[in-house]
Amino acid sequence: MTRRGEAGHDAGASASSAGMSHSLGTTRALATRQAVSRAAIAVRRATVTDLPIIVELRLALLRENGNHPVYGRLRADARVRAYEVFGAQLRSPHEVIFLAESNGDVAGILRCVETFNSPLLDPDRYCYVSSVYVRPRLRRRGVLKALLQGAESWCVERGLPEMRLHNVPGGSASAAWQAAGFTIVEEVRAKEL
Repeated sequence: MTRRGEAGHDAGASASSAGMSHSLGTTRALATRQAVSRAAIAVRRATVTDLPIIVELRLALLRENGNHPVYGRLRADARVRAYEVFGAQLRSPHEVIFLAESNGDVAGILRCVETFNSPLLDPDRYCYVSSVYVRPRLRRRGVLKALLQGAESWCVERGLPEMRLHNVPGGSASAAWQAAGFTIVEEVRAKEL
């Protein structure tokens, strides 16, 4: 016959071990899913045939910043204008648009432009990064990191020693850029006339 205290102790140890085992299993499963999702991200250069998805993602980025004093002023005919603007960007020899794909779905976008610096400053040229967007449901899965690796490789191929970007201040985007190694070097201000 087991005493009451012993039974309680045994049952508690059992439940604790089961919870620990379940917790470890959940942690392992999560780590496996993250590894699989990161491994499944492929980054490629966009082509003119990708124009509809590029328009979709870049307009989604602008809409996500709908309350911003600059980016929130989306024109009514923005979609029509976007096809012309982004089509020209795709054909430019001085820039590239990268798309990240995960499980057959386009997860994110990043644009790089070879930009000439002031003739008074070094370096002569740098990479201007813009139009970075990851679909909200696919964030925190390594998509941005994969896009930046593609951008960095493009910079190395072109001999560009530096990357610069503008971003909307605050929020998770600022934290993501800081984690990626970007530091704040200037402010952009606007004044309505």
